[in-house]
Amino acid sequence: MSLELYADVVLTRDVPAYRLKRGDIVKLVDRHIAPDGTEGYSIEVFNAVGDTIAVTVVPASALEPLTEDEILCARLLSAG
Repeated sequence: MSLELYADVVLTRDVPAYRLKRGDIVKLVDRHIAPDGTEGYSIEVFNAVGDTIAVTVVPASALEPLTEDEILCARLLSAG
């Protein structure tokens, strides 16, 4: 699955190291292909006011496009 760079997409799994949760919206900033052929993306995560709170890499399987039947919401970035 190849996703469009700079698009907003949704996480399909938690990323505990950055306190990210399944359902969080992230921005794709780069595409990577590992030596074994696995596709992945660099993602940037913003808080509700637009400040960058994380930049990391996830496999393509951890992302999916947003759809028109989804609704945006806000949550606190919990400490744990």
